[in-house]
Amino acid sequence: MNSIINYKPVGAFDLLGDFNRVLDTFFTDTPAWKARTPAVNVREDENGYVLEAELPGLSQKDVDVRVEENLLTISSVQNAAKEEKKDNGYLIRERSQASFKRSFVLPQHVDKESIAAKFKNGLLILEMQKRKEDKTRSIEVKVE
Repeated sequence: MNSIINYKPVGAFDLLGDFNRVLDTFFTDTPAWKARTPAVNVREDENGYVLEAELPGLSQKDVDVRVEENLLTISSVQNAAKEEKKDNGYLIRERSQASFKRSFVLPQHVDKESIAAKFKNGLLILEMQKRKEDKTRSIEVKVE
């Protein structure tokens, strides 16, 4: 496996919940399935991977990043009391503050101990290095 894979566990399909979110889109301008899941970009270079997740309105304290075996999980739990307080005074509210959880299967050659996370301007950036012994290297062929 050479790249990070979006992970959806078996049984994660919620027919009623998905149907309700689709119906919600008829009454709002923002599609519900996009508003509840952060957009993610993943890129690879020779040294490792960089995962960038858009998390507008959140701070580093609101985000939990965990690695269990080869599964990387990014999540946030929205406190209902905090949400009620924020609703006061809004005339239009298109940005969702809902809880979310996204998981990704990491390649075997990612050094899980060196994963670094930073949060800047609503963007969570995870840098994951490849293990040195797994990096591709060129082998010189000698003539005898």
